[in-house]
Amino acid sequence: MAQIERDRYDYVMGDVYDYDDMDFEELDRFLANGRDDPFGTDSDDEFDEVSALTDTTAAQARQGKDIQGIPWERLQFTREKYRETRIQQYENYGNLNRPHNELFQECLKVKNEGKFYEFRHNTRSVKSTIVHFQLRNLVWATSKHDIYLMFDSSVLHWSPLTRKITELLNVAGPVIPASEENGNLLALEQGLGHIQISTMCVKNNLLAVGGFQGEMVCKLLDCPGVSYCAKITHNENGITNAIEIYENSSGAMQLMCSNNDSVVRVFNTEKFSVVGRFYFPWAINHTSVSPDNKLVVVVGDHVDGFLADSQTGKVLTTLKGHLDYSFASAWHPDGWLFATGNQDTTCRLWDVRKLSSSLAILKGHIGAIRSLRFSSDGRFLAMAEPADFVHVFDVRQDFHQSQEIDLFGEI
Repeated sequence: MAQIERDRYDYVMGDVYDYDDMDFEELDRFLANGRDDPFGTDSDDEFDEVSALTDTTAAQARQGKDIQGIPWERLQFTREKYRETRIQQYENYGNLNRPHNELFQECLKVKNEGKFYEFRHNTRSVKSTIVHFQLRNLVWATSKHDIYLMFDSSVLHWSPLTRKITELLNVAGPVIPASEENGNLLALEQGLGHIQISTMCVKNNLLAVGGFQGEMVCKLLDCPGVSYCAKITHNENGITNAIEIYENSSGAMQLMCSNNDSVVRVFNTEKFSVVGRFYFPWAINHTSVSPDNKLVVVVGDHVDGFLADSQTGKVLTTLKGHLDYSFASAWHPDGWLFATGNQDTTCRLWDVRKLSSSLAILKGHIGAIRSLRFSSDGRFLAMAEPADFVHVFDVRQDFHQSQEIDLFGEI
């Protein structure tokens, strides 16, 4: 590793222990920093030593250690005071300036008394890079032992079991498919250069990443090299905002890409050819295909969303109620219920059998709803804000009870 990276790494790790006389701004900087270089140790032993110093285990948390490793007892302010300050000073970003008073009065009254999930482990040795403040599809878990995240130009795999990091994909450039690599100078010239990752998705042994210049790169996790890479749009504002991997009604795996050029593109994964293009009147930030593969939720740079036919892209219903742009959506496994997340700081729940209005409205604490996921068994809905709060709602109790995961930092 270059010395400049080592210096940056040492500086950040030094911050972990330099808490004396730390003020709010210094703590903010500490929370913003993770491990600058995930490969920044010379040996596994050194990595294990650093991890042991910076990680927090469930046993330590039960004994009173802060789950993020912040020694509040050594600071000049309490956790409660810092939380109060964060809430007061946090400024939610919105594209539209619309009054929210009546909206907040309509939100569901929820008791934050749930204890559905227990803290297991926190590490500062792994950090995902957030490049665009509105796009947060940057971390995926395919199992409790397999975590995928992006760091700068790399996609990494981290195992909570072994605590090891493995680089799976590097798009610093040039990026060309493995089938064209063997000394093919033309392929090298026509390959993609440095890609700035905007979004990613991992499912069914397939990794897909999107780029800020309309790129998409795909890799089979059990095969070396890249399976596919291309600029799927040449629009100057064609950033790939989201990618979904799903199985169509025939059982074939497909990709659905949401781009800023107002087009949704559907790819097969056999040859990565385009099998569908759906055109909409505004930039598409996120899509979600229903469990039966018949419908797709489409949200983007508009207060309204669409429920469309997933085969043709034909709009079936306009979803009205949100006050700003939306960046998240998710389906419940039962296929009747779905959710949309918006910069108006709310999540709306919808029932496909009654779409004249939303079923309920869930509110966050401080910011936009950037990510939504239902658990595979349909029991819970996880709702993430841009910073500090993740809310887990109990679906069986009609969302009236939730668990609030309260931490400090960007999510």
